[in-house]
Amino acid sequence: MLNPTVIDPDGGDERLREAIADELLAARARTALLTDAVDDADLVAQHSRLMSPLVWDLAHIGNQEELWLLRNVGGQDPMHPEIDPLYDAFQHPRADRPALPLLPPTEARGYTGEVRGRVLDLLAGAELSGPPLLRAGFAFGMIAQHEQQHDETMLITHQLRAGEPVLAAPAPAPAPGDPLPSEVLVPAGPFTMGTDTEPWALDNERPAHQVDLPGFAIDTVPVSNAAYQAFIADGGYQRPHWWSAAGWSHRQEADLCAPLHWFQQDGVWLRRRFGRTEPVPGDEPVLHVTFYEAEAYAAWAGRRLPTEAEWEKAARHDPATGRSRRFPWGDEPPGPEHANLGQRHLQPAPVGSYPAGQAPCGARQLIGDVWEWTASDFTPYPGFRAWPYREYSEVFFARPDRPAEYKVLRGGSFAVAPVACRGTFRNWDYPIRRQIFAGFRTARDLSERA
Repeated sequence: MLNPTVIDPDGGDERLREAIADELLAARARTALLTDAVDDADLVAQHSRLMSPLVWDLAHIGNQEELWLLRNVGGQDPMHPEIDPLYDAFQHPRADRPALPLLPPTEARGYTGEVRGRVLDLLAGAELSGPPLLRAGFAFGMIAQHEQQHDETMLITHQLRAGEPVLAAPAPAPAPGDPLPSEVLVPAGPFTMGTDTEPWALDNERPAHQVDLPGFAIDTVPVSNAAYQAFIADGGYQRPHWWSAAGWSHRQEADLCAPLHWFQQDGVWLRRRFGRTEPVPGDEPVLHVTFYEAEAYAAWAGRRLPTEAEWEKAARHDPATGRSRRFPWGDEPPGPEHANLGQRHLQPAPVGSYPAGQAPCGARQLIGDVWEWTASDFTPYPGFRAWPYREYSEVFFARPDRPAEYKVLRGGSFAVAPVACRGTFRNWDYPIRRQIFAGFRTARDLSERA
């Protein structure tokens, strides 16, 4: 991940160009891994109506890179303007994309490869201290993040596809086993939320602003599979008492009875994970649950979901200095000792892992492993300015004239690349979504009894 210390404010620092090139090449290597793992028939198939064919994601990556870097930054003529509408995510819902005249796999690979070659040539001579879109390499960083976000999307598609396993990765190490409290306390007071200094932060992370919160307690680690199994065993899916009205309605309509990919056999909970069937490990964070399921579990446990501001304060606020860190552990980029990121493993690490990634409050695994549902609707920060295009965030915000549709998720998952994950990064999705790599942790007011 880009470290701000390599940026020369006056430009001309070749380390920045090298860092940008490294991020672009890392993203492309991951894209190749995900698309080369299957044959052409698999690439063009739609494995779920919730997801695009993998070949659409592949060409969309190249098309966005061409639009932003070659055309907007480089001023080059369009390479294939006739395909722009095919790969505009706002023009065609995912369910409809298989019927489009998409580039076949060979042509899609050739197109994205040609775009990348031209982009690296452009990077070599780009003035990185010039206009805002280029300052600190922002446009290049935006594209690296975009590709890694689609890589996570493609990994979700791999999880949904039927058939034999095609991806493999080592399992995470066991948790260290040091004794941990069930929750940590975050004292009342102000903290700085958001950022004005993160060079590749996206518009919804800006601007930095002060938020004053009452004291609260938050789980030390994400809710585990074993804890969630206790909720199921206690009739959590059969008792509307624990569910919001909207949540109970969706539970009934979708016939929810356990996390996605879980099933019982001879009284044992099993799961399907990237083509493999295995017992559900009790010590991993629960995964593939909706916001409504997380909300119901929290109510059953006598707690609630944290707000987005509470989550960020727990993750970033350092009471010793009064400042907000880039990450729970400090300002240095994530290393393998800090968090489970970048598809290094194909599953979350056991709860209690990564003591080196612990936040000042004592909470662990706030970055990586599972996206964490929060109680908050997706709204703009005070002083928000859409940039460089309003369709990234603004069109999704709840507004007084438009009901909230999206809930905020924080922290990233094992599928998120470090370049697209930081303490200020905001994700959002419909509360019914559970194909995403989402879990949660719970919180409570300090006025409530533990």
